[in-house]
Amino acid sequence: MRQALKDIQDGEYAKKFVMEGQSNYASMTAYRRNNAAHQIEVVGAKLRAMMPWIQANKIIDKTKN
Repeated sequence: MRQALKDIQDGEYAKKFVMEGQSNYASMTAYRRNNAAHQIEVVGAKLRAMMPWIQANKIIDKTKN
């Protein structure tokens, strides 16, 4: 955590983020793809599909996020 704070304070995080953006967010896209394929996410999606009241109040738009 200290290192993360240091990176934010000295601007290193911002530099990495800008460089990631210039490469069309390759690392972030891969990270999200790997997380979506994780078993807990797959099972969670199946469970949420069984709960119709969740769909009625959906707050996350997967087409945008």
